[in-house]
Amino acid sequence: MPLMRNLIEEIVVDAVPEYLQKEGMCNCDQCKLDVAAIALNNLPPRYIVTAKGASYAKADMLDMQKYIDIIGAITKAIRLVKEHPRH
Repeated sequence: MPLMRNLIEEIVVDAVPEYLQKEGMCNCDQCKLDVAAIALNNLPPRYIVTAKGASYAKADMLDMQKYIDIIGAITKAIRLVKEHPRH
């Protein structure tokens, strides 16, 4: 059965721990999820269902501006969570 996935979500969830570490911020599950949720709320989703769709979407993600947008959203989210931690 095909599964629908948000490629942007996968990229953000994978990148958050690295950027938390670079910023010297808490790496607890609550902080990771808060940062990921805030970043994802500020990025457009990119849903895929098939392997072919994933290939096209990943090729599209090679555009440097898309990565800059993702990193920017994560960085802004880190600043927010750092100012108002919930743990």
